[in-house]
Amino acid sequence: MKWRDFKNELMKDSAFKEAYDDLEPEYQIVRFIIERRNQKRMTQAELARKAGTRQSAIARLESGTYNPSLRFLKKVAKALDAQVKISLK
Repeated sequence: MKWRDFKNELMKDSAFKEAYDDLEPEYQIVRFIIERRNQKRMTQAELARKAGTRQSAIARLESGTYNPSLRFLKKVAKALDAQVKISLK
């Protein structure tokens, strides 16, 4: 079974879909950071140096297994020439 088919099957379960949808903001942040870092042709180590942290912290952030503080996200955003904007709807 292909991943897309498997995911579509799982999405039929309302509890799974709700949990999946709840993670979307985190995934948006991770996607943005990875895409921006790649656009700037930076390694994780280079981004870490510029943000004043370690490469392992950037790796955890990009893997989605780390719940970063707003302060940390602001440092990473600054190192990527970006801004953090928060919206509550």
